[in-house]
Amino acid sequence: MGSASASDCGGGSRTAPTVSVVATVYNEGASIDDLLASLAGQTRRPDEVVIVDGGSTDDTVVRLRRAEAAGALPLRVLEAPGSNISAGRNAAIAAAAGPVIACVDAGVRLDRGWLAAIVEPFAGPHPPAVVGGFFVPDARSAFEVALAATTLPALRDVRPASFLPSSRSVAFLKAAWEAVGGYPEWLDYCEDLVFDLRLRAAGLRFAFAPQAVVAFRPRPSLAAFFRQYYRYARGDGKADLWRRRHAVRYGTYLVAVPAIAALAAWASPWWACAYAFGAAAMFATPYRRLVGLWGGLRPLERLATLGWVPIIRLTGDVAKMLGYPAGWRWRLARRGRPELAWRRGAR
Repeated sequence: MGSASASDCGGGSRTAPTVSVVATVYNEGASIDDLLASLAGQTRRPDEVVIVDGGSTDDTVVRLRRAEAAGALPLRVLEAPGSNISAGRNAAIAAAAGPVIACVDAGVRLDRGWLAAIVEPFAGPHPPAVVGGFFVPDARSAFEVALAATTLPALRDVRPASFLPSSRSVAFLKAAWEAVGGYPEWLDYCEDLVFDLRLRAAGLRFAFAPQAVVAFRPRPSLAAFFRQYYRYARGDGKADLWRRRHAVRYGTYLVAVPAIAALAAWASPWWACAYAFGAAAMFATPYRRLVGLWGGLRPLERLATLGWVPIIRLTGDVAKMLGYPAGWRWRLARRGRPELAWRRGAR
């Protein structure tokens, strides 16, 4: 299961492989034209674009069919009502003709050189099975800038050897996708993370292409961010991911924080200094990133971002603490199902 290699590209290790770009969409009428234009403007033209619609109730399919008929892109549109993200991606990849799959999400803005950069390693002398691209925020308000600084890694934060790519910017051999059984259709969130981990478990080699950049907009409100992180954490619980990280979070808020308050009240007020050290550890990295994202903001907006960072961090932690047990309840109610034992191998 770890044997996907350059030979699967069908053209020798130094021949540029055929590349299929895939995506799955749902109610993306407001953004789908931008994605298609972004693909049409690539310096390396995709050999094929396959987009699966999961049952949109807006004009997404109308716009896709119009673009398909226009022929500006080698586009194929498939309809799979009721499909979740994993099922939609799997359907698109199964229908794709190319041995190399480049995956994007709706709502992203692709750098013109994205496709060229993300598929370049496959034409090298020792091609990998998976290439992770990078992503940057397309923030449009002070809140979104603060959210990006708090939740998204900067390029300097990435360790290429352990980086797990998001499926908004990733390419892989179709043979690698087959080797691990595709995206996990039993998961509604965190599906790309489980897919990455299964690829690594299968012994497949990853590469990092920092020049393969997509921009996407962070959630526009605190409520939308809360829902997003609740769902992410629920997905962690369903997939049994990051037990230690979640345990540390519960220990911090439910044990350490009240214990320090008790010590400060009953032993010495100097114990309250521990809160300052904890805040420095929690917010140092977001504030460092924030300075690099301030470019287009006015002075008052920059001041607002400073206040948003701790609010966003605490909101995200609460959302995770509520979402994780909800995922575990889902998992326990389905214990014994074979797909939940996904860590035991590539299949």
